Amino acid sequence: MAQSPKITPEITPKITPIEAIPITNEAFCPFGQVIWPQPDDLPFHANDAQLQLQNGTPRFYIMQLHQRGRRFHDITCHQACTQCLGSLDGREWFLGVAPPNADQLYPYPEDIRVFKIPGNCFVKLAVGTWHAGPYFDDDTINFYNLELSDTNVVDHTTCDLSQTYGVTFEIV
Repeated sequence: MAQSPKITPEITPKITPIEAIPITNEAFCPFGQVIWPQPDDLPFHANDAQLQLQNGTPRFYIMQLHQRGRRFHDITCHQACTQCLGSLDGREWFLGVAPPNADQLYPYPEDIRVFKIPGNCFVKLAVGTWHAGPYFDDDTINFYNLELSDTNVVDHTTCDLSQTYGVTFEIV
């Protein structure tokens, strides 16, 4: 697991507002796919989640998350698999993302976007996509999560944006 370089201790992280934009296929394309409802009788096609789970044992589970506000300074990526996230019960949520980039160790703050995601779809993060969240306004939301069984143990690189760049984002 890579560690973020530390900025000088005298730098106080700046709270930076970041607008949540409604998710669309086109806007989310640099980060992965949005999977929308479709008729059951359609054969597999390009709009289905294009998964990469061959590097281990897939884990599909429901994670229960509690409200933690709308600020974030940690952003994480996984290099060995795609990841799918969606809320249950039709709840709206937010996800911060930055595109994968093999040419740099950490994402640049100016590349980070936040999406407002309705409860009638889910997202598939591309391999290497940086992500922060889920965030939401409800007290508790259950999310389904598809990744590898050991993703959060052996494939979990985190950048502390406050230590690396002196910034903490607040979703507006």
